Amino acid sequence: MKYPEKFDNIRRFYDEEVAQMLPQIRKMPEIGGILETVLGKDYAEYLLRNLGPVNTIDDFQREVIGVLVTAIEHKTCKDVQLIGTENYDLERGNIFVSNHRDIVLDSAFLNSHLFYKGLPTTQIAIGNNLLAYPWITAAVRMNKAFVVKRDGSVKEQFIISKELSEYIRMVRTEFHESVWIAQREGRAKDSDDRTAPAIVKMFTMSGERDMAASFEALNVTPLSINYEFDPCDYLKAREFQLKRDDPGYKKSQQEDILNMQTGIMGYKGRVVFVIGTPMRNVSAVTGDAPRNEQAALIAEALDREIHRGYHLFPINYVAADMLEGGNRFAEHYTAKDVAAVEKYLQSRLDLIDIPGKDEAFLRGKMLQMYGNPTLNKERANKC
Repeated sequence: MKYPEKFDNIRRFYDEEVAQMLPQIRKMPEIGGILETVLGKDYAEYLLRNLGPVNTIDDFQREVIGVLVTAIEHKTCKDVQLIGTENYDLERGNIFVSNHRDIVLDSAFLNSHLFYKGLPTTQIAIGNNLLAYPWITAAVRMNKAFVVKRDGSVKEQFIISKELSEYIRMVRTEFHESVWIAQREGRAKDSDDRTAPAIVKMFTMSGERDMAASFEALNVTPLSINYEFDPCDYLKAREFQLKRDDPGYKKSQQEDILNMQTGIMGYKGRVVFVIGTPMRNVSAVTGDAPRNEQAALIAEALDREIHRGYHLFPINYVAADMLEGGNRFAEHYTAKDVAAVEKYLQSRLDLIDIPGKDEAFLRGKMLQMYGNPTLNKERANKC
């Protein structure tokens, strides 16, 4: 099956396009540098010399993406797990909506471990703001990514959202493929993960007028992403203070690249992905609420499911108690854990070098990053 031509500028590539594009990408000098960073010089050269036949997307994901992601895991993670694969609908496909921790690796880890388990990989929603060069666009579209346009006037954004909605619905209902998309544009830098109602509205633009029925038809499935340590925690804290001190502060492209590099190659400890159960009875959440309120109610219901799926680590419980100044979660950690967290936080604070460094503020922001998942999970479990 082929996608309608109107989606040519956003859709993922076909198999035959992989075979056409790969030789061009391999010749680009940036590729060697990226491979050397991840794999080391000798193995990068070996991979490029001995790359097997790559004629399909499956070939590309196995021979290139799989090798890179596995190398990143071995270098930067203690363990990576994917839990809840029984909720993967092989006949219909799922729309996986998740919290967002790492710009590149959230979808890469997910697809890599689906591949290892013999399950179909997902199509990946990626913002065009991350596609700085044509070769990046080509590479991600060979990896089943489709483009989400972030720019344009209000009128243009409405048209873009409708096109995106139609594409996602077609992928799920006609092609029976799965999709991964973050719950909001950008990462929640304080880990207070909330679904943007605009995402729900976008999903339902292409379906029935009844918002709940339109949403349910997509088989939306919550996905909780959990990193024991966030390599970018100190960079996020730094950004919080810079924005506090200068409301007009905006990250440069160089800072964006640093965030991506740090996220990919920094230490993450244990990483756990948890697939929840698809959201079926959404009408029970929306009730008779006015249509404009329904998207917010559905987003809140999705948040609760993502929060319930969090896999928490000692640092999350310690940080939550430090935030509150108590010991409500003390059964989940030891005195040794507390000492380790204190040492870790100080080591991250020491990496921040900015004018007027406010260590108390920066520490508080990092405590939020690690403590908010604990507090959100507790609230969700009480609902």
